[in-house]
Amino acid sequence: MSAYQTDVGPRTAVVTGVGSRRGIGYATAKRFAEEGWAVAGLDLDTDAVTAAMDQIGTDHGVPTLAHRVDVTDESSVREAMGSLRQSDLPPLGALANIAGVPSPVPFLEVSAELWHRVLDINLTGTFLMCREALPAMIDGGYGRIVNMSSVSAQMGGGVFSKTPYSAAKAGVLGLTRSLAREMAEHGITVNAVSPGIVDTDIRAGATNEEDEARLSATVPLRRQATAGDIAALVVFLSSADAAYITGGTHNINGGSYIA
Repeated sequence: MSAYQTDVGPRTAVVTGVGSRRGIGYATAKRFAEEGWAVAGLDLDTDAVTAAMDQIGTDHGVPTLAHRVDVTDESSVREAMGSLRQSDLPPLGALANIAGVPSPVPFLEVSAELWHRVLDINLTGTFLMCREALPAMIDGGYGRIVNMSSVSAQMGGGVFSKTPYSAAKAGVLGLTRSLAREMAEHGITVNAVSPGIVDTDIRAGATNEEDEARLSATVPLRRQATAGDIAALVVFLSSADAAYITGGTHNINGGSYIA
């Protein structure tokens, strides 16, 4: 049985933050499609998400939907999820909250505006997406939510992100655990994935080859994660095989943080 052909029939996965081709969101949407899920990709960049979902649909022969969303805006989230309900895609089965932003600014230089932006995108956006998705999952009798946290939430920051990001991603862990308890009676699982250093474009040229080699050397497995590494875990947690896994923080960091 593929993930797409669940015990309650075909399902659609919703993935946020799909626009960047080297990002975790795109890799996750692609991995869902490889497993046979229909995929709805959401991103703030309309052109990028449309191109990404066209490519994924063409490459893997699954139904897809692209929609612009600002995850911090309640009406935007509601509109995006409404477009899924009105489409011909199968019922909603999984939500992967991937959209996020880092915050490398030292604490004493953090403005209130930056603080709110980082928390709004990383934490409030996750809350809004979950709240909008859950009624359809409950009605459909199947639901998997995977929220993106970070090793920064557990270590108190990291190389590229400091206090606002750490606080937001720690909030994602609390949201995940509480929601897992509430949704258990409906058979819906809610889990968090906590990556370490991932080789994506989010660092926006902040490092050179020497820096990258140094970072990789700090990881016991001697390499950074790929976006595909993270996507594989997200999709597994969304599958029928993960039905008894909920409320967990799933570390994927090559051994750089072992709780």
